Amino acid sequence: MATKFRPSPTFKFLALLLTILQCTTTTLAQAPAPAPSGPTNITKILEKAGQFTTLIRLMKVTQLGDQINTQLNNSNQGMTVFAPTDNAFSSLKPGTLNSLSDQQKVSLLQFHVVPNYLTNSQLQTVSNPLRTQAGDTASNKFPLNVTTSGNQVNVSTGVVDTTVSNSIYTDGSLAVYQVDKVLLPMSLFGTASPAPAPEPEKKKKSGALDDVPATDDGSASADASGAVVYGSYLRGLSVGAVAFATMLCL
Repeated sequence: MATKFRPSPTFKFLALLLTILQCTTTTLAQAPAPAPSGPTNITKILEKAGQFTTLIRLMKVTQLGDQINTQLNNSNQGMTVFAPTDNAFSSLKPGTLNSLSDQQKVSLLQFHVVPNYLTNSQLQTVSNPLRTQAGDTASNKFPLNVTTSGNQVNVSTGVVDTTVSNSIYTDGSLAVYQVDKVLLPMSLFGTASPAPAPEPEKKKKSGALDDVPATDDGSASADASGAVVYGSYLRGLSVGAVAFATMLCL
């Protein structure tokens, strides 16, 4: 009669330990690799999101990307970026970007950056006009107005109107929102106010000598004055003649 195998307590413990190790190895192999740690980099965030090639190129050319990274990583000041897509830039009139000077390109990009961290709910209650890194919020400079319609966030510059179509990134200090139009500021793309119409010339009062043509030496004026004197002289002679005739009759 065969002897029944009875595993010892040590064997059972080793078998259990081997099973646990196999399960642990399988679980670790299936877990995703942790995201690389490091300082915030706006261009890398946009590269990962895709469809922002033109914006990334402009950020590198103007060095605004480096400025944003420096401010985010060396201060507690948050930031909000409105990111136009490649299609948004393609929708501009041909030559729009090339017509801008280097400083104007900087101002254009700064107009897309708010020096405060704004969540989506904060965008719905923010005070207008919203101040951007471009500066002056006067109506003919860099005003940016944010309004809401239900859950939709609308952005207006006075030149274009668009909506926030997607939240690309948020980490508590940086918020990046996708917009489908380039935010064109009034200062660079607004229509100039028409010049005031000139005031009509006041009409001269009519006078006895208004119709007399004048010459450079003033002879016409002198002739006209002489005519007036001569007429007065003739009238004096007439009166004298009448008086003399009356005396003869007497």
